[in-house]
Amino acid sequence: MFKRFFDISASFCALILLCPVIAIVAWNVRKKLGSPVLFQQVRPGLAGTAFTMVKFRTMRDALDAKGVPLADEERMTAFGRFLRTTSLDELPGLWNVLKGDMSLVGPRPLLMEYLPLYSPEQSRRHEVRPGVTGWAQVNGRNALSWDEKFQLDLWYVENRSIWLDFKIIFMTIRKVIIREGINGEGEVTMAKFTGSKR
Repeated sequence: MFKRFFDISASFCALILLCPVIAIVAWNVRKKLGSPVLFQQVRPGLAGTAFTMVKFRTMRDALDAKGVPLADEERMTAFGRFLRTTSLDELPGLWNVLKGDMSLVGPRPLLMEYLPLYSPEQSRRHEVRPGVTGWAQVNGRNALSWDEKFQLDLWYVENRSIWLDFKIIFMTIRKVIIREGINGEGEVTMAKFTGSKR
């Protein structure tokens, strides 16, 4: 109950205080990347229940001659990369926290298509609300392998506490400042999860 109260209070205050920043980022996304300003995608939340996650878009629309979207690295711009490395693209996610779809801290919400690919142990990440940041994010983020990321998610599920959440938030601020662990090796973000090896 205290965690949810903290999520509501912190996300509400952050949305109010960061309104000017959110407005400036939205204006720049519209100017540099076009519409829509927000990237919206259905993700699994608590108990795997679907919700619509919102972020600022970070990639331009670019298609090949056949009308197929180009690879991420070809659609990513310097501005989009800046949004990701500073985590400014995550600011709209505070609305998801306020609504109760997400928590400030928890395993990051992944793709719906991954749900049938999880092992029983990996699926335990859905025993808690997904987070804007999490234990895996402050211990390597996209530089981690999928197995490492799931192990860290499970560790958080089994050891979660409000004090651990405060620690993760503090560590997140530090990670954002030094811009560490944003991309997977050879990837703009993280390679797709194709299933458990165990």
